[in-house]
Amino acid sequence: MDIRQLKYFLAIAEEGQITSAARKLKMAQPPLSQQLKLLEEELGVKLVDRGPRSIKLTEAGTILRNRAQQILELTESTTREIHDCVKGVKGTLSIGTVSSSGATLLQDRLCEFHKTYLGVKFEIHEGNTFTIIDLLNKGIVEIGIIRTPFNVTNLECLYTKAEPMIAVMTPDYDWTRDEQFINIGELENKPLIIYRRFEQLIRETCLENGFDPLIFCMNDDARTTLLWANAGLGIGIIPKSAFELTNNSNLIYKTIHNESLQTSVAAVWIKDKYLSSLASKFIDSFQGA
Repeated sequence: MDIRQLKYFLAIAEEGQITSAARKLKMAQPPLSQQLKLLEEELGVKLVDRGPRSIKLTEAGTILRNRAQQILELTESTTREIHDCVKGVKGTLSIGTVSSSGATLLQDRLCEFHKTYLGVKFEIHEGNTFTIIDLLNKGIVEIGIIRTPFNVTNLECLYTKAEPMIAVMTPDYDWTRDEQFINIGELENKPLIIYRRFEQLIRETCLENGFDPLIFCMNDDARTTLLWANAGLGIGIIPKSAFELTNNSNLIYKTIHNESLQTSVAAVWIKDKYLSSLASKFIDSFQGA
């Protein structure tokens, strides 16, 4: 069993058909079928059940698929590590980020890291927290920059200092004028624009304070919350550091005085999984910032 055979087997497992896998690998079907047969003979087990239109992994095949993914990820990471060693600290660091972490990441962490390691390039994947964790599990990114709360199972985490949520609005919605802080109860019956990620947290906090929030718009990006609030459509609730993500010239904000409505940016990576030297240095930089 070698790396090439594992790549062939993963393609078959992912495509569910030898024909499709051969097309993906840009090779003929008979040699691919032969490689699968040789792999089964070497291991002494049946890896797939062959049907008329598709194949299905056996229990042994499922085990091999999971291990093959880990082996290939480790092989690729090792190759990058060796290249880093030869070239010095250079290469490309893959990071997954949620939109609401952008300001914190750029201002406090990434810029300082770039100054120290000028030869490093970046590949940024954006999405919500669940998407970023999925990208981590698939090995597409090495580090995720996400916001609390999230399920920490299987993750190593480094947290920044907790920050409050703010209510952002046009002056027309400002019922307090010169006040910088508000209580959560003051948002009762106000049309709220919220990031879906925080729906449960916001709803539970409102219910604890005696009212069901009037959610006018729910979305998947803090920038969308800011844009809708800037258009005068309602009051947005976002982490304070996310206020600078878009043009907010038409907005004011009030800090919500409530300990439950706080969030932190966190750098996360898969527990007990190999990290490249670039990823390790970024984590060190994130921790020291």
